[in-house]
Amino acid sequence: MVRCFLIHTICPVNDLGSGDSRVLYSRVFGPDESLQSGPHGELNPEERRLLQKEKLTLVARQVRSAACLSREASGRALVEVMAGEEALVLQEADSGVLRLRAGDLFSAEVSALWLGVQRLGFTLVCEAHENLLLAEGTLRNLTRHCLEHLHMLGPGSEVLLKSDRIDVLLSRLLPHGQLLFLNHRFAQSLEKEVAAYMAK
Repeated sequence: MVRCFLIHTICPVNDLGSGDSRVLYSRVFGPDESLQSGPHGELNPEERRLLQKEKLTLVARQVRSAACLSREASGRALVEVMAGEEALVLQEADSGVLRLRAGDLFSAEVSALWLGVQRLGFTLVCEAHENLLLAEGTLRNLTRHCLEHLHMLGPGSEVLLKSDRIDVLLSRLLPHGQLLFLNHRFAQSLEKEVAAYMAK
């Protein structure tokens, strides 16, 4: 099962510090057991929400660090993208996997798969036993739809204003946090359904 999906910054933004990352969108699937039991069991809902937000920010910061190291090692510089070049940018995206030990941020060990596309990071946090190839395919598919249909790389793109459309994408491609094995026919059907909704 997927624990959460994040869209966040991975390059410095003017009003952020050099090591910070801003979470632009997050969706958590299912309850976080570490917030329900132990020392956090008696927290009120607002305190739980803030603690969960802090955990997601720490995940985004770790992914940002890994993405920056990957970019420095590859020696590639960011090139501004024109509209319609989303598929090319996605092919050249930096990617990786982080293992987060049990107790660090989550009650059990999890894997964080990430894609760094220009200044945006797309991260999928999965349980340790999940099929990582399937999770990577799902993450690339989600990222492709976000880039193509929501034009997130263009000037003036506001991810925060498009959260309802991202929610619809997640409900179709990652229902209730479950990774889907898709055959060709079902994948085409989903593509048509998502394209029809995004055209509205």
